[in-house]
Amino acid sequence: MKNFLIRVATGLVFGVALIGSMWLGKNSFGPLFLLITMCSVKEFCTLVENHKNTTFNKWWAILGGGYLFAAFFAICHCGVEHTLAVFAPYIALVVYVFIQQVFSTEGSKLDNFAYFTLSQVYTALPFALLNILSTCGAAEGETYSMLLPLSIFIFIWCNDTGAFLFGCTLGRHKMCERVSPKKTWEGFAGGTLVTIGAGVALYYITDTMAIWEWIGMAVVVVATATLGDLIESCMKREMQIKDSGNFLPGHGGLLDRFDSTLLAVPSAILYLSLIGII
Repeated sequence: MKNFLIRVATGLVFGVALIGSMWLGKNSFGPLFLLITMCSVKEFCTLVENHKNTTFNKWWAILGGGYLFAAFFAICHCGVEHTLAVFAPYIALVVYVFIQQVFSTEGSKLDNFAYFTLSQVYTALPFALLNILSTCGAAEGETYSMLLPLSIFIFIWCNDTGAFLFGCTLGRHKMCERVSPKKTWEGFAGGTLVTIGAGVALYYITDTMAIWEWIGMAVVVVATATLGDLIESCMKREMQIKDSGNFLPGHGGLLDRFDSTLLAVPSAILYLSLIGII
């Protein structure tokens, strides 16, 4: 019972912090997600350092992830136009890390190259891309709107809730038992229905996209969020661990909370680009 209460309390505080930061505007959205980005990269690097014997300097990866988010934020929300100049320090950092590994005598160079790259592409980049979503639907003369970033999290939370409820009550057919024994196709279908319902509700509440566009986005988020969850489950099973960390009491690490987001955000941007919203 105590663990359940801790889990609920942590979830509420974390949810309020996320929604509050987006609601208050870019000046709260930016710092919070910059912190989340850097802490998530640190968590990923610590995992591979402990379980895969990597030897690259994780602080360079953390700095790179933070800079990547800050660069996207500056371009999207601060009117910075010289994109190449903004990303030049980040490119220099990546090149430096790779040169450093070439001349290093410690560890596997291939592993170090691969896991450093993953720390940036898999962990940092999706958070940085939230800045692109947060520019869509902004009022005239503004560069920020919370609608699309918030809708991603609403869809993920609805999917998790629907999948849990339908999976517990109707779940019979395992989706990928070897990777995630509790996931069922019935839970997936239930999560999809609940999330589509959320998409329809957002259409009537916001009236910013056509109803089929909201439904399409909901389906994309459900599919990629579920895949993102399975990918992180594969990683944890490979490392033989239960949680990616202990950053959030009762919930595990940040990667445990954002595993669905890491694929859902870039996929949503691709979808919105294809239908002409971005």
